[in-house]
Amino acid sequence: MKAVILAGGLGTRLKPFTQVIPKPMLPLGEKSILEVQISLLTKCGVKDIFLATNYKSDYIKAYFGDGSKYGINLTISKEHKPLGTCGPLTLISDQLNDPFLMMNGDILTTLDFSELYNNAMQNEALLTVVTKEIILPFQFGNVFHNGHYITGVEEKPDFRHEIIAGIYILKPQILQHIPKDTYFGIDTLIKLMLERNLPILRYLIKDYWIDIGRLGDYSEAQEVYEKHIQNHL
Repeated sequence: MKAVILAGGLGTRLKPFTQVIPKPMLPLGEKSILEVQISLLTKCGVKDIFLATNYKSDYIKAYFGDGSKYGINLTISKEHKPLGTCGPLTLISDQLNDPFLMMNGDILTTLDFSELYNNAMQNEALLTVVTKEIILPFQFGNVFHNGHYITGVEEKPDFRHEIIAGIYILKPQILQHIPKDTYFGIDTLIKLMLERNLPILRYLIKDYWIDIGRLGDYSEAQEVYEKHIQNHL
């Protein structure tokens, strides 16, 4: 199995940390976020990993080299202008001739990637989207009424949303739907596929998952690294 890690973001919401190093290189325990991701992927049988970079690409390349110290084949591609989530795939399309995993470079999860991959291979969909249910607490009571009279109160109800988790399985035929040298995000690809009546597989996970997009998320990731992630490496 091959994997593409999207590691080109500016990490604006994580400043001032990302003014010095790229977001995927922020430390978690004794490793960086990217190193943790690579360790989790290799444990699930991934041998070829592509890092799609932009911001501070040279920093990432100098640190990881060819990946031999991790026992993998590592390729670092660099976009010279922002290409979104899917655009960077066109830079390495000649090497993506088998179904592959793609994930954001700021995701930590205990998901079994091999199980995800096997599930995707049992279906005809060109795209499998991993989803996660997020529960958002509401700080006020919700009032039900009939005219001027209250008929019920729900105390601080939770909002449940199923979100895209930033992890995907793509089959190589999907690359024909992604334009070259163009900013093209996963949301655009999904809408395009729906318009063309192309099936998209949903893969809802119950595993631990966190998107390290903001300072609060990074603090949480540091706190739970030993509890949820370290014993999976």
